[in-house]
Amino acid sequence: MWDNPRQLNLAAGALLAVAALLAALAALQLLLSSPWFPVREIVVLGRLEHTVRAQIEGAARERVAGNFFAADLGALRAGLETLPWVRRVSARRLWPDRIEVTLEEHVALARWGDSGLVNTHGERFAVASDAALPLFGGPPGTEAEVTRRYREFAALLAPLGEAPARVILTPRYAWQLRLARGLHLELGRDSAREPVEQRLARFIAAYPRTLARIPRKHEYVDLRYPNGFALRVPELKG
Repeated sequence: MWDNPRQLNLAAGALLAVAALLAALAALQLLLSSPWFPVREIVVLGRLEHTVRAQIEGAARERVAGNFFAADLGALRAGLETLPWVRRVSARRLWPDRIEVTLEEHVALARWGDSGLVNTHGERFAVASDAALPLFGGPPGTEAEVTRRYREFAALLAPLGEAPARVILTPRYAWQLRLARGLHLELGRDSAREPVEQRLARFIAAYPRTLARIPRKHEYVDLRYPNGFALRVPELKG
């Protein structure tokens, strides 16, 4: 090897490459641990209605360690996403001494039983609220489906001037609605032949010439019949 110029050149090149790599790693480590380039400001963007600045600063202070280059943006995002109303966070460095975070809050659409709220994306989150919201319920993991159906039911009911106040998917996967004026609608289970939206649409089409003409308060309508529906009114209870 020692009398082979080609092999000597290759060995020298490899040693130089290793030395350069070690020097680069040492420089990087020095840069990350240096007291220079401190993070002087965290800029918060986003429309915030429920999350206050003190919450954001407290969560960020615990997770922004080191200088501008060493700050762990992943840990910062994860920390801020633990705040009750925060749905999603993005973070980036702004040279020379700032970190910019953009927060997206949950927008509450409904209550989910007695265990929190559901946002407009059909995601459940654990927050207490006094807002007047419709009530959703269903088996675990059905929040997105209940949210989707709520929007479809609301669109169908809009011509009647009604809106769902409660949308429940039972453990047997049957759909139940309670309207804002108190009427309970039993829609039943979906089927390939007749989806529940079709039953509701049939009821809505028949409503002006049937229930709208009955001068009594309606309490319960069962829509699970193939060619009609059954009605219960309080005055006729035995």
